[in-house]
Amino acid sequence: MTTSAQQFLDAVLDPGSFLSWDRAPLVVAADEQYLADLERARSRSGADEAVLTGAGTVGGRRVAVVVCEFAFLAGSIGVAAAERITLAVERATAEGLPLIASPTSGGTRMQEGTAAFVQMVKIAAAVTLHKDVGLPYLVYLRHPTTGGVFASWGSLGHVTFAEPGALIGFLGPRVYQALYGQDFPEGVQTAENLFRCGVIDAVVPPADVRAVLERALVVLQDAPDATPENAEPSDESADTSVSAWHSVLLSRRDDRPGVRELLAASVSHHIPLSGTGRGDFDSTVTLSLTRFRGRSCVLFGQDRTGQTPENTMGPGALREALRGMRLAEQLGLPLVLVIDTLGASLSREAEEHGLAPGIARCISTLITLRTPTVSVLLGQGTGGGALALLPADRVVAAQHAWLAPLPPEGASAIVHRDTAHAPAMAEAQGIRPVDLRAARIVDTIVPEDPDAADEPHRFMGRLGTAIARELDTVTALDPDVRQSERLRRFRTLGQ
Repeated sequence: MTTSAQQFLDAVLDPGSFLSWDRAPLVVAADEQYLADLERARSRSGADEAVLTGAGTVGGRRVAVVVCEFAFLAGSIGVAAAERITLAVERATAEGLPLIASPTSGGTRMQEGTAAFVQMVKIAAAVTLHKDVGLPYLVYLRHPTTGGVFASWGSLGHVTFAEPGALIGFLGPRVYQALYGQDFPEGVQTAENLFRCGVIDAVVPPADVRAVLERALVVLQDAPDATPENAEPSDESADTSVSAWHSVLLSRRDDRPGVRELLAASVSHHIPLSGTGRGDFDSTVTLSLTRFRGRSCVLFGQDRTGQTPENTMGPGALREALRGMRLAEQLGLPLVLVIDTLGASLSREAEEHGLAPGIARCISTLITLRTPTVSVLLGQGTGGGALALLPADRVVAAQHAWLAPLPPEGASAIVHRDTAHAPAMAEAQGIRPVDLRAARIVDTIVPEDPDAADEPHRFMGRLGTAIARELDTVTALDPDVRQSERLRRFRTLGQ
């Protein structure tokens, strides 16, 4: 059963807060049959067009809304509906409002033909301009959403949720069957499948959408909390006598805390995102909008729980990282990157899907990003998978983390043609945080007392405080100064 536009508004907005922006629909050329269709649609749906627009509040925060009404000609978008949507998006932009869009539509209105079809360009352009000024665009796809609507403004959200069981796809199953004489493969065009494939971020029941949007708006709109007190030991207390090889072994402990424990210790509001929105999903990484120690940010991290020697980060993970970088820049949020990787995938699939170009694009994007950035070297930092997330304004490292072009065993195999020299190679290559700080690669070392796995909660408390301080430091800088300092930092490394 399709959720109506009014039911969606009632479920999401604060009671009594909705104010319609709609005027009489634009009059378009129509024959008698189409005029009759429009009149029946108005009578059956109680709406004057296939979309309602206006403003309201969610948890007291003012937002703009664009909501389709499926009962009006299957939510199809013609010239009048497209004009109404575009005017609402433009008004939201002018008034500086976050925009919540909830399509449910069969796509282009066939009665209006090509003139209706090309309206999707107009709507997509308005949404893009809205996002370009740093305003949030949040999308909730309702059952069903297909055709040009899904292929334009329905797929441009910073965050995209969908109704459970919703039919979501480019070509509707009825059209597919008519064109090809067979049914579309079962289970493909569902919200749940698209979530698994990294096309949408979450499947959320209508009753829970309000709570999810409230969390998102806290992250996207609230000012930072006060700077945390300096209650934990500084990096000067890190033990410099521990060998590099010992740190490597500690970083490989199965019970070493990772990005999930960091999120649990430091995040008050968490909106997990899934994949790239383009069909990539990688279980070795996590991406989210978060309220980290009272500071809103985008967090992308390598997740040790999803990694095995046979399953390391692939090209899709790098495309997820790029999504995080773009989100941070579009929304004007700081970016936190957590490095904890066995290394990038070594496989035919990885090569053919652009692993090396993906690493290059991450480095290129990150080094020139306008938003504040903090990288966290949390555990293993192997090869290009680690380097892709390194070029930040500030780099924080756990005491027993490390960074190297290869695992020490791999370096030993190249230099000595065996793996027995791995401990010596670890020492010689300067992979420890104390060595990296001396080389001006790392700024802050967070001590482990004596090992993060033995004190996960206290360690994550110290690490979260250190990251929050670095976020405050780089956020306070003028953007031009911040970017030039980042470029200069990496320009002079090793000199």
